[in-house]
Amino acid sequence: MLALIGFLSGSLPFGWIVARLGGMDIRSHGSGNIGMTNVWRVMGWKQGLTVLILDVAKGLLPVLFAAALMARVNPAGLTVPGRSWLLLITGIAAILGHTFTPWLKFRGGKGVATSLGVLIALFQLWALLPLGIFLAALAFTRMVSVGSILAALSVGVMTVAIPGLRPFMAFGIPVALLVLWTHRSNLRRIMDGTESRVGRRQA
Repeated sequence: MLALIGFLSGSLPFGWIVARLGGMDIRSHGSGNIGMTNVWRVMGWKQGLTVLILDVAKGLLPVLFAAALMARVNPAGLTVPGRSWLLLITGIAAILGHTFTPWLKFRGGKGVATSLGVLIALFQLWALLPLGIFLAALAFTRMVSVGSILAALSVGVMTVAIPGLRPFMAFGIPVALLVLWTHRSNLRRIMDGTESRVGRRQA
């Protein structure tokens, strides 16, 4: 049940909705992606920021709901130190819902903002580390994709290297691999030197 709630929450295509409210099908503009980056480039920072907040929330809220539920009901055999496996499943389901939204023929976003929401719910202050890596990479390269990829990889590394986060390896490693997969076209453009940089507005 919690996995379904997470998936349905994550599946809400806020980028598409915000663009449609502005009279545009975002899938026909820019990169064609419904995520925050494309909305920001095509429509401007207000719409982009709106999508960012909503996409983070749809990852954060279902995990917080699951955590509140687990505080009341804590079935034996479902717990890891301080958390429940149900939290991990709920978070991953939300990210998959965003990436494969059934409302748009299973073609969604790349999962970064929704992953950040789940990360905040699970990692709390540790979420600042991948966020800092993202911002540093963005400042240095001016490529959102590079920041996203490095931040995702750092999450996987953190869950292996930091003892207190090892219970979340079942979240960190799959999410890192998923973000790499959703950014495969970006990786090709990075290697070709044609990847878009922040500051270039697309039509």
